[in-house]
Amino acid sequence: MNITIKRCFSVLLFCGLSWHSWAAANVLTPVRGDTPEQKKGFTIAAASDRSDRGFGDSEVDVEMILKNAAGQESRRVMRFSTLEVADEKIGDKTMILFSTPKDVEGTALLSHAKMVEPDNQWLYLPALKRVKRISSKNKSGPFVGSEFAYEDFTSTELNKYDYTWLRSEACGALTCEVVERTPLYKDSGYTRQVAWIDQQHSQLRKVDFYDRRNTLLKTLLLEDYKSYPVENKSKQSVDVWRFHKLSMLNHKNNKTTDLVFSDYQFNVGLRETDFVKSKLKNLQ
Repeated sequence: MNITIKRCFSVLLFCGLSWHSWAAANVLTPVRGDTPEQKKGFTIAAASDRSDRGFGDSEVDVEMILKNAAGQESRRVMRFSTLEVADEKIGDKTMILFSTPKDVEGTALLSHAKMVEPDNQWLYLPALKRVKRISSKNKSGPFVGSEFAYEDFTSTELNKYDYTWLRSEACGALTCEVVERTPLYKDSGYTRQVAWIDQQHSQLRKVDFYDRRNTLLKTLLLEDYKSYPVENKSKQSVDVWRFHKLSMLNHKNNKTTDLVFSDYQFNVGLRETDFVKSKLKNLQ
């Protein structure tokens, strides 16, 4: 069974209402997999995936804080722009633009998410005045020296993974469903990811990333969630959940990268033409 469902997400985002509330609303639940654990894992992921449609477009300012193993910090400021794509067979589009410090000012990353095909990504380097296409084999590399990989900065579509439910357990003051997701797309830098999704709002709270040797490589924490009322294209108000802090720890080098988000702005008037390769050189 091959059901394609669009993610709301950029940067590893699971958004939405409670899985229990969603199921109780008698919405058709997709099922994929042979075992009960696979079917349950896919159902949990699909409920989270479907819960945040209709946000249209968004922008948010982000501070990136890089810390080495000794605790020394460097900081960068950037803006994330996201365009929700109506075609459910295609992923969302995102643009990241750095404004400070001077050595990265004007650097931009454009991403067009795909399903099981490699995502399309282009990096603009102002010092070289050229646009570089990110090869599908290089997406596991670090993004501008951070602990986030290029593939972490694209829309995470439901059908990019197979899922297996592992267990339910406490995650802080919440209870989470723990789901393993295995990338189906070629050249992922991860053999698998283990995700903690809270039962109350179906928000992603933690992800463990395993490298190609199946060794724990990184852990991502997602914190400070807030719900935004957003008017969709049908003029209906929908609640859109967004985190306001991401913390990625690299277990190999003990470096961390934090992303701290300001308030999100929705329906700001972004268009398809704002997410084309030729736009990268004219973002100042």
